[in-house]
Amino acid sequence: MERVHADKPNVPRGLTKYLTALHEELSSHMMKEEQILFPMIKQGMGRQATGPISVMESEHDEAGELVDVIKHVTQNVTPPQEACTTWKAMYNGINEMIDDLMEHISLENNVLFPRALAGE
Repeated sequence: MERVHADKPNVPRGLTKYLTALHEELSSHMMKEEQILFPMIKQGMGRQATGPISVMESEHDEAGELVDVIKHVTQNVTPPQEACTTWKAMYNGINEMIDDLMEHISLENNVLFPRALAGE
């Protein structure tokens, strides 16, 4: 989109870079959860998961910072008046992704991690 609409003043410059960075961050994060943290929790070792949980929480913060940057370059993920259908659809997808991500982070930080550390 940045390339197609490069001449538009409201094009979200850097959006591709920031979305790619978020994708890479989340892919790495999920791999760590699946290979390290979740097996520990399933084996009843949640109380010993302080280190991995701390890393996950830090990565949640980093993902949140990237989301803030994405919101900044997209005017709070609001398409401009002149946006084409594709531009609007992309922003709708970004908004859905952000909502899902924030819900996921909230569930982990506020429910899963405290319960794991409590040995539940």
